[in-house]
Amino acid sequence: MSATTRGRREGRPSGDERQRAIVEVFEGLLRTRSLAEIAVDEIAAGAAISRSAFYFYFASKQAVLLELLDRMVAEVDERLAGIGVPGDDPAAWWRSSIEVFVDVFGAHRAVSVSLAEARATVPELRDEWARRSGRWVDLTASTIVAERRRGRAREIVDPRATSVALNAMNERVLVASFAGEQPGLAPDVVLDVLADVWCTTIYGTPARSRPSTDPEPGTPDPSTTAG
Repeated sequence: MSATTRGRREGRPSGDERQRAIVEVFEGLLRTRSLAEIAVDEIAAGAAISRSAFYFYFASKQAVLLELLDRMVAEVDERLAGIGVPGDDPAAWWRSSIEVFVDVFGAHRAVSVSLAEARATVPELRDEWARRSGRWVDLTASTIVAERRRGRAREIVDPRATSVALNAMNERVLVASFAGEQPGLAPDVVLDVLADVWCTTIYGTPARSRPSTDPEPGTPDPSTTAG
């Protein structure tokens, strides 16, 4: 199947191209404007289509935002499936899992921020986000339970409640970082901080995939003290 025939409307290459143009133009506008400030006429003009043609593909600009969410979620789920389950280095596994969200949502920063803002006023977006993120909450909770059964995770009174808190923290920290809020985390430290909090919460130890071989401050270097 060629690239022009993949998508929601198979057999309609021109339709796929128009839909793709709408989504791309809309995401570009979100980089400099809020959702409320963007008009359907503006999206249609940017995609070189009429207003009526826009409504043939999407019921509203919120529906375009939902389409973007669908695409991001699909990418996250595909990458998470490729990671599998924790192996001999669970800290590295959690870090890799969190990195998927940092990478995917970070590649669409404006969309991520707009989604967080729109959920407060658009019930459909709020419900769809809850449904999709709920799967990640369930995955986290079941993994915590499995790690506990392996004797690696610490005793956690309510794994699902802990999962809800950890995933909600991730979402809020990422949005704050993407939006440049203060206080907030710089993009280059977000992954390290989140992985550390998750591993400390689940295992009681920081997110180090292997013990450090660096000497503690003030500890003599064995190579200089050996007789």
